Amino acid sequence: MAPRSSCRALLAVSLLVLALLAGLFAAHSAVRWPTVSLAIAAALLPLWGRSLRRRDKGTSRRVCVLVLGDIGRSPRMQYHALSLSKHGYHVTFVGFSETKPHRDVLSEEKITIVPIAEVKGVRVGPKVVTYVTKVMVQSLQLLRVLLTMELQEHVLMQNPPGLPSIAVTWFVCLLRGSRFIIDWHNYGYTIMALSHGPAHPVVRLAKWYEHFFGPLASHNLCVTNAMKDDLQKNWSIKATTLYDRPASVFRETPLRLQHELFVRLAAVYPQFRHTGSEEAERTIFSVRDLADGTVTLRAERPALLLSSTSWTEDEDFSILLTALEEYEGFIKGGASLPPLLCVITGKGPQKEHYMKLIDSLHLEHVKICTPWLEAEDYPLLLGSADLGVCLHKSSSGLDLPMKVVDMFGCCLPVCAIHFNCLDELVKHEENGLIFKDSAELAEQLKALLSDFPSSDGKLGTFRRNLRASRGQRWDDNWDQNVLPLITAPR
Repeated sequence: MAPRSSCRALLAVSLLVLALLAGLFAAHSAVRWPTVSLAIAAALLPLWGRSLRRRDKGTSRRVCVLVLGDIGRSPRMQYHALSLSKHGYHVTFVGFSETKPHRDVLSEEKITIVPIAEVKGVRVGPKVVTYVTKVMVQSLQLLRVLLTMELQEHVLMQNPPGLPSIAVTWFVCLLRGSRFIIDWHNYGYTIMALSHGPAHPVVRLAKWYEHFFGPLASHNLCVTNAMKDDLQKNWSIKATTLYDRPASVFRETPLRLQHELFVRLAAVYPQFRHTGSEEAERTIFSVRDLADGTVTLRAERPALLLSSTSWTEDEDFSILLTALEEYEGFIKGGASLPPLLCVITGKGPQKEHYMKLIDSLHLEHVKICTPWLEAEDYPLLLGSADLGVCLHKSSSGLDLPMKVVDMFGCCLPVCAIHFNCLDELVKHEENGLIFKDSAELAEQLKALLSDFPSSDGKLGTFRRNLRASRGQRWDDNWDQNVLPLITAPR
């Protein structure tokens, strides 16, 4: 993305327009106003280009972080923005504003959020019309935002979603002389294939699009070594692996904060409530003595099982629901197991479908709650849970679920469904268990919770292993892998 190459591109466009004008003048003796307009445009184009690329003393300390999705549900991009601001960069954070980002992002003076509207496209006619109009309007929207903001030294963009943002961002960076960085979380075309099938024309077009525009970035980041190898082998893209690491907010939650969280949740969700004497403040998990304020966990409490999801096609929650039915059967069959409260957090397109399935279940010893949590409460709940469940199956087989990273940051053992490269994160029989179907998950729940609430069993061993093997946090990882790209001389 060198300035010299962009100047050449700008000059080529200007010369092309001038050549067309010369042909028009040669073919027609009378002067035509469209011709005059084009001549003026050709003369102004280089001036406009220079104004777009005009640097000031603050340009080198400005970075645009772009996600064509909800900022509040894009934790990795929020972490990028925070890391940049900690190093003195002024961040323009562009994305949808459906849900509230973390308060650290909102309170940071060096981060400016520029919200863009989610485009739906024309809702009449064939679906292809809806899709084409959506891409066209989003392209114009991104062009307007990226061309009118102050000149940025770098534009750091999440992919997916990358259509049309990869092409538009590359074009703007070419015009303005900014460095273009793609953070590859997955491949967009593989996610589309979950709905349409790999042979669908739109999926094939999306694959070509990513293969064509992806290599045009100045730098590339990715989330696993498996993806790094695939980008190099099949895309001719050299990428730096930036593993997801938990932010400092993800840690085991102190007992007092656990109780305060349970009280807040009990005010909204009856599954957390427990009636008791007036001498104590009770939830289904905890008790606070009103006399001296001490908090204890109830000995007869249920186990807290936690999963989070975006309710999309790459997570089949019927697997968990079937396993919970089998777990209920174990208890009714006489197994000595604790009751369960299964909390599933998140928003997404398939939530209504699964809510109907949940409502159809008639479970006595298993309760299911599906809250939406504030960004500050999610780490607290992870740090209060007894066991996590992950149903994410990578569409490409090359990305890792960030939810598990956050769970491990809270020293929360995990049962995760198997897919390629999962072993880069989940070590079977060390920090969790890997399953392939609902029956295997049900057996794992039975084995891990058979000693609950004692910490002497396998569940306690996994938690101790996680405490002992805490690796890098996000800040150190980012400083090691991304900061050198940002600070490298041109």
